[in-house]
Amino acid sequence: MHLSDQPIETPPRAPSPVNRFGTLAVHAGSPIDPVTGAVIESISLSTTFAQTGVGKPVGAYEYSRSSNPNRDNFETAVAALEKAKYALAFSSGSATTAVILQSLASGSHVVSVSDVYGGTHRYFTQVAQAHGVKVTFTPEIEVDIAQHITSETKLVWIESPSNPTLRLVDIRAVATEAHKHGIMVVVDNTFLSPYVQNPLDYGADIVVHSVTKYINGHSDVVMGVAAFNSDQMKSRLTFLQNAIGAIPSAFDCWLAHRGLKTLHLRAREATVNATAVAETLQASPHVIAVNYPGLKSHPHRAIAIKQHRNGMGGGMLSFRIKGGSSAAERFCQTTKLFTLAESLGGVESLVEVPSSMTHSGIPQNQREAVGVFDDLIRVSCGVEDAEDLRADVLQALEKATVWPKLSNGVHVNGHAS
Repeated sequence: MHLSDQPIETPPRAPSPVNRFGTLAVHAGSPIDPVTGAVIESISLSTTFAQTGVGKPVGAYEYSRSSNPNRDNFETAVAALEKAKYALAFSSGSATTAVILQSLASGSHVVSVSDVYGGTHRYFTQVAQAHGVKVTFTPEIEVDIAQHITSETKLVWIESPSNPTLRLVDIRAVATEAHKHGIMVVVDNTFLSPYVQNPLDYGADIVVHSVTKYINGHSDVVMGVAAFNSDQMKSRLTFLQNAIGAIPSAFDCWLAHRGLKTLHLRAREATVNATAVAETLQASPHVIAVNYPGLKSHPHRAIAIKQHRNGMGGGMLSFRIKGGSSAAERFCQTTKLFTLAESLGGVESLVEVPSSMTHSGIPQNQREAVGVFDDLIRVSCGVEDAEDLRADVLQALEKATVWPKLSNGVHVNGHAS
């Protein structure tokens, strides 16, 4: 991908589509089969496609690494939901990151927010550097992006909300500054999904997702996707998609497309549940702090109101529990509905301790500099009943923080054990 040193015009908001989100989710990339009339597409498992003559395929397909009907339909659907001209699917979210970074020439420089997904941090610090791409991390990218830009800077990488501290970034502000210098902006939108936020509306050049999370939504597919508007980028990333071969299977594309059709329903319910859980945690004496952009107390609440659909907070939150890492571990081991597991965005609710799980590969001093302490718990709210999730959180807090004091003979509420 050739990135110009000349200023890039910050794209205006895309025009409103003819159909609204829910209608697009159900119908985009879902043509009725002209032969059988099937309403749901078939799974095209064939790896190769017949040709009528040398170099003359019967239809649009030759070999499934290069393109496949299920992948094309899924990409069409994601592009519609992200208000993009194009979308390309990859074998995982990490593969999506790798292909975008691989598109940069050796010697390129990237500016990234500090609190990123552990896998992204691992790629930036251990793989990208190996092929000559340097990454600078900053915790306040809107404030100091200009200070980090050099003549070799080609890309700015944003997570908003960030993983796992739920910090928000003013995408338009960063894109405007980056574009003055001919630098492209990538936004990882995994934590919110296209239903809650559309980064291209705010000037981003590429939006990426771990499809594994909200887009698929059923914890049974590992996959990634990138959406964008540039014809030049489409040519370059399509070449790398095919040449590197980090493509999803036809079956995974079919499953993810099925999941995408209910994204708006799941994202709304997850937000309702996360809001209820966040308010419960915020009111608890056993909690130090709650990170959730749907709360009025969130330091970037104004950005959420501006960038998120109806100011939604999404289904993700994190909080610090009193009692340190041992209390965090006990909380995750005593929940009954929240499963202790990595990942997020599925119909089921999950909890994890980032410092020991998803972000364990990041040095402690770097983790803590951005708020990832050993007592931080990350929560992914699913689509269960909100009251049941609240009750589960309350009983786990009690067992994680109060019970150990009772067992040690400590006075609690005026009583000794």
